[in-house]
Amino acid sequence: MSIPYLVYCTPEGEIHEEPRLQALTFGNRPLVASELMPLPDGATLSMMPDRLAVGQKRNGELQVIPATRGWAAAALLPIGYTRTQLPAYEKVPGTEPLPFFGYSAVAGMNGRLYVAGLQTDDPRKWHPRAFNKRALTRLVNEKQTAYPRNRIIAQHAHCALDYSCPTASNLFFGRWEMAIAVSPGCNARCIGCISKQEEEDLISPQDRLTFIPTVDEIVEVALPHLEQAEESIVSFGQGCEGEPLLQWRRIEQAIKAMRERTDRGVININTNASNPRWLQRLYDAGLDTIRASTISGHPETYNAYYRPLGYTFEDVKESLKRARDASVYSSINLLSFPGMIDREREVEALLSFVRETGLRLIQLRNLNIDPEVLLPRMPDLDTMGKALGMRTMIEIIKKEAPEVEIGNFTRPVRRVSPQVMAK
Repeated sequence: MSIPYLVYCTPEGEIHEEPRLQALTFGNRPLVASELMPLPDGATLSMMPDRLAVGQKRNGELQVIPATRGWAAAALLPIGYTRTQLPAYEKVPGTEPLPFFGYSAVAGMNGRLYVAGLQTDDPRKWHPRAFNKRALTRLVNEKQTAYPRNRIIAQHAHCALDYSCPTASNLFFGRWEMAIAVSPGCNARCIGCISKQEEEDLISPQDRLTFIPTVDEIVEVALPHLEQAEESIVSFGQGCEGEPLLQWRRIEQAIKAMRERTDRGVININTNASNPRWLQRLYDAGLDTIRASTISGHPETYNAYYRPLGYTFEDVKESLKRARDASVYSSINLLSFPGMIDREREVEALLSFVRETGLRLIQLRNLNIDPEVLLPRMPDLDTMGKALGMRTMIEIIKKEAPEVEIGNFTRPVRRVSPQVMAK
């Protein structure tokens, strides 16, 4: 079997091969061919600034590529693919943290590029080719002309055109899952938050929502999508906002107003699930699906990453139990960081969490963060047991919890009544 070899970025941004050096993963462990897949369509190769490329000689010694020749390379996987290994590098002392991307180990074999990852969902609806920029620009202009006073449309026009956000773009394309941002505030201080950072050396890649939309603004945008869009999903809780539950009253009123006029489509919330009572009000109003964000089924790991304000991990579990009891389709957005979430303690805790809450779907999400920003803020990895590997973790979940689907995207699943489920 071929041995994966080192690739790195030249100062000019070109990919250079070093076949004499075996590629490594984070922590300088040799990559093997069975951990790799061909670089998928839609992936982006990324230079890791101020990170020196490092490989392994045949005699086992490490060799660092000097900065004059280039920097370490990584792959950024498209949605629908889950990374399994982080890239190796040697950091130049005193440099700034890496930008918020999900860096995956990349290597060469037989003249082709490979990445440490696996396909975990159908990426068709999320592939860049599904979001033609010229068509999107035209549709944005048309929608803003038709609704000049709706601030949600203005916000998501910015997200669609400047950040290439798929769910914001779908508002204008009139299809699939569409974003509705409602909350500028949050009750968590996530280390990897992409819209607001408290630490000076960490720069958020997106702008946080600056207003609270009215119920009329929400309904004006969401109702036509529910009524007309293909496989329509309206989703509260987006990357450009804080925690949507802080605006639960407006969401409750909006859901009731929409359901008074149509029973089409799916109403979803992406949330930290921090308040079971508020979510119960949304379940009662007609919410169809919930996706709760977590990085772990273990409270110590959860608290270290989310740093919750005024709620506990038990509240998150209670929210999902209530979703199960209300026949609301529930999933988690599992922030995936290889070498941490696949450790023995974490896998055991996740399985216990799944069984206790009655989850239907685990949505894997590559955590976009510099490893050296995240790991010092998390529990000691040695306390979590052996790293089993992402592939093994997924295999264990499928075996031990076969009723739970593994994927990456929210499903267009209408709420099922208890009477129907009992049949």
